[in-house]
Amino acid sequence: MNQKKMRAIGVRPDQREVAIIDHDHPEITEPDQVKVRSLDVGICGTDREICTFVYGSPPAGSDYLVLGHESLGRVEQVGSNVTGFKPGDLVVPSVRRPCSDPNCRPCAVGRQDFCATENFVERGIKQHHGYMTEYWVEDARHLNLVPAELRDFAVLAEPLTIAEKAMDQVWHIQSRMPWANTEPGKLPGEGLSAVVLGAGPIGILGAMKLVTCGFKTYVYTRSPKPNRKAEIVEAIGAEYISNTQVSPAELEQHVGRIDLVYEGLGVAQVSFDVMMHLGLNGVFCFTGIPAPEGENTVPGPQLMRNLVLKNQVIVGTVNADKAAFQNAITDLAEFKRRWPEALEGIISGRHSPDNFRELLTGKPGGIKHVISFDD
Repeated sequence: MNQKKMRAIGVRPDQREVAIIDHDHPEITEPDQVKVRSLDVGICGTDREICTFVYGSPPAGSDYLVLGHESLGRVEQVGSNVTGFKPGDLVVPSVRRPCSDPNCRPCAVGRQDFCATENFVERGIKQHHGYMTEYWVEDARHLNLVPAELRDFAVLAEPLTIAEKAMDQVWHIQSRMPWANTEPGKLPGEGLSAVVLGAGPIGILGAMKLVTCGFKTYVYTRSPKPNRKAEIVEAIGAEYISNTQVSPAELEQHVGRIDLVYEGLGVAQVSFDVMMHLGLNGVFCFTGIPAPEGENTVPGPQLMRNLVLKNQVIVGTVNADKAAFQNAITDLAEFKRRWPEALEGIISGRHSPDNFRELLTGKPGGIKHVISFDD
C-alpha cells in the first residue's frame, strides 16, 4: 500500500533546491507520541541560511530536510500512554533532541541544550525533519501546552526561549555578587541598565523580557528612526538608538553604567565595540551566530584588562530547555496583557505555504514572517 503523502517545505542539499516536497504523512507508532496538525511555523535567519546550503543536514536515508523549528500546532491524536495532552490542545514543540551517549550527563537529565558530545539532532536543522509541514508526530515530553488565548502569538515562543535561557544563565552567573534587586516590592532588574543589540524578533522579544524584569532597557541597532521596529520598542517602554547616529562610547555616556548586554544581532564588530563599554561587574550575553568568514578588530589587551579589573563575564547561549519554553509561554501572556499591539506588530505577515520561496530565499522585509497551514 502506498504511503499517504502531504505537503512539506524543505531543502535538497545535493541538488541545492528549496521546494514543496511530498512528505510521508506521519502516524503514531509509540504510546508516548502525539500527532499534531501544523498551524503556524515561523521563519528565521537559520531557515534562510539553510536555504543557502551553508549547513543543514537531512536525516539518515533521506535526500531532503523538512525545514521549520518555530512551530505552533493543534493536537489531533495522542498515544495510549499520553496523559498531559488531549485532542484540540495547542502545543509548541522544542527543537533539540538528546544524543544517545550514556555518558552525556546533560542529555541524560533533559538538558540537551548543554549536550556535551555535539551528537544531538535538531528538528528542521540537523538530521531530523522539521515542522514546516501539514502534520507531525512528536514524543509528548518535547511538547509544551499553550493556552487558547495565545493562539495568535504562540509561534513566537521558540524565539523568546533564547532570551528566557539567556536570562536564566545571567541570574545564575550574577548570583556571584549582590546584583539583583531584592527590595520588597521591587523587580529584580530595577536599578540596572541593559542594552539589547539588534531589533529583529530576538532583540525585540529580549527587550520585552528585560522590561518585565525591571531593567532600564535600550535597543541599539542600525536603522535610524522613524521605523516600525522603533515604534514597537518605544511602545514597551524601552529606548531605541541607532548605531549609525550614536557611537558605543556615546551610548555608554547616555546609559551610564551598562550592567548587561543582550546580543541578538549576530554582527561581531558591533558586538565587540559595545563590549568595550560594558560596566563594572557587567555581563555580556551572546546569542547571535555570525558567518564564520571575515575578520574584525578587537583591542585584546584592553578587553582583557576590562574583564579582570571590572569583574566582567562573557557568556554564550544556544537552544533552550523545557523550563525556557514554559517561561516563554508565561511571558507571552504577560506581553499580551501589557502590550497587545506591540506583540502583534512583531508578526509582519502570515502566508500560504505556496509563498515559501520569496519568504525563504527572497527579502520580504518586516520583522517576523509566518507560514500558516491553518487553512
